[in-house]
Amino acid sequence: MSNQQNGGLLGGLVGGVDNILTGGEKAKGQGGLLGGVGGAVGNTTEGLGKGLNSTTKGVGNAVGQTTEGVGSTVGGVTSSVGNTVGGVTGAGTGGASKRNDDANEDEDASYVDYEAFLDPSFSPSSFANSLVLATNNPNDAPLDLSTPLSKVLFDAQEIDSHIDLLTTRSAIPLLTYTKEQTEASGRIISEIDNQVKSLNESYKQLEKEVIQKHAEADEVRQVAARLWETLKLGRSVGRCLQLGRQLEVQHAEITTTSGPGSVGGRKEDHRALVRCAHTLLSLREILDKRAPGEEGHGLDRINAIRSLQDGIIGPIEKSIRSTSEQIIREFNIGTASTFAQSEEAKARTISAVITLYLISPAVSAKPDKWAPQLLLQALEVYLRNALQSSIASLARSLATLPSLDRTLAEVSARCQSIIALEIILSTTKAPAHPLIPAAQKHVSDKSNLLQPLLAYLETGSLASYFWRTMASSLAIRVQEIVNRGGVSARTLKTNRNNVGEAIRECVIRGSQPPSTMTAAKGKAPKADMEKSGGWDREVAVMIGSVIGNLGR
Repeated sequence: MSNQQNGGLLGGLVGGVDNILTGGEKAKGQGGLLGGVGGAVGNTTEGLGKGLNSTTKGVGNAVGQTTEGVGSTVGGVTSSVGNTVGGVTGAGTGGASKRNDDANEDEDASYVDYEAFLDPSFSPSSFANSLVLATNNPNDAPLDLSTPLSKVLFDAQEIDSHIDLLTTRSAIPLLTYTKEQTEASGRIISEIDNQVKSLNESYKQLEKEVIQKHAEADEVRQVAARLWETLKLGRSVGRCLQLGRQLEVQHAEITTTSGPGSVGGRKEDHRALVRCAHTLLSLREILDKRAPGEEGHGLDRINAIRSLQDGIIGPIEKSIRSTSEQIIREFNIGTASTFAQSEEAKARTISAVITLYLISPAVSAKPDKWAPQLLLQALEVYLRNALQSSIASLARSLATLPSLDRTLAEVSARCQSIIALEIILSTTKAPAHPLIPAAQKHVSDKSNLLQPLLAYLETGSLASYFWRTMASSLAIRVQEIVNRGGVSARTLKTNRNNVGEAIRECVIRGSQPPSTMTAAKGKAPKADMEKSGGWDREVAVMIGSVIGNLGR
């Protein structure tokens, strides 16, 4: 049986049954259920599934041709006939209630198991297999498929008739309902269009009154911020240039001379060293603060500042450093110095040590650990030069005793100058360092410039350091004289007592401050220490370094 003979709603189902029984035209009547029981069950399941699917498609097409707006609703009827009937009943008004009652009675009288077909887990092949097993004995070789096929065909006709009845009765309510929904949607869309138009107009007004003005204000803010940055940078540059000019003038006030006095009729102004140091600190305070928001931020990109650093700040800093170090190296106050000379040397030395204290590096240094490195290095060089010259001259004099008295006088004079320097440092208060403000909390521990030097040399007195360091180096020189032998060694051994007494007098005399210097206020002078036997250890160390190495 072909599809042409069985067209319409049931065409697909009849075609499927024909394929089940005969195997179709391709099998030439030798396939299908006649080929075997096992194959018959499988093909029957496939045919029935195709029949039900074709029936469902046919129903959808039929309902779709009824009206364009009812398609979705009838589709729901196909998936749930009970729900569709209820929806149609709700859509109808007036006399339609009677027709709904008739539809409910027809649905109740129907023997089609709608629940089985509407179950989400429904399987056509399983349903067909259950029909075949319900009407046949599985052990029979020829299966009778006419009964289950007739049931399926009859059920399909019943569903088709029921759908035709429902769509015919409910077409007008469905169309009315669809029309009402379409009109309501149109009204909603028109209202929404008006609201959207009003919203667009409001946004345009907002954009004109707020957004554009905000953009303009933001541009003005950026311009103002950049102008402010430029103003701050200009102020910093102007201040640096002003300080640089001030530094040049102050440096010009310093007369380059090798000693105290005047040059070209103009007296040396050593106080200009301290003024230059303070100006350099002011420049450092600006140039070292390069973080964003600080005064020196961006100055390194200015050509004038780079020229200022390379051409003025750097050379002048080296100049005042070398001048201060030279003043310390040339410091000498002996018994032959007058009071005026002593005061002049004292004033120059104070200016030099304060200058070196101020210009000592302060970058990346903890306040409690900071020390004036430039000052300590200059003072250490001064002490080392005094020791080296004293040790060398005293070693030569021990080899030639006639020159010993003159050499010991020179050594004692150097020691007196060291004591004078110690008095000056002890009476000079450490100045406030602007780059290390927290260091002022430790003023009680470092109230003068002598304390850092004593801590650096690990000693309690510069005179004691001088004599003990000289004794440790002099012992080696005496041993060399003794090991060489000869007249020098014999003469030194013969006059050991006189040499020891001369050394003792030298230590005592050298440990006394010059007569033109006064001791620090509140402290006992060095002469009092000598009278009380405070230098006995230094005397013993010096005598032992010479006499103790002569042997017998």
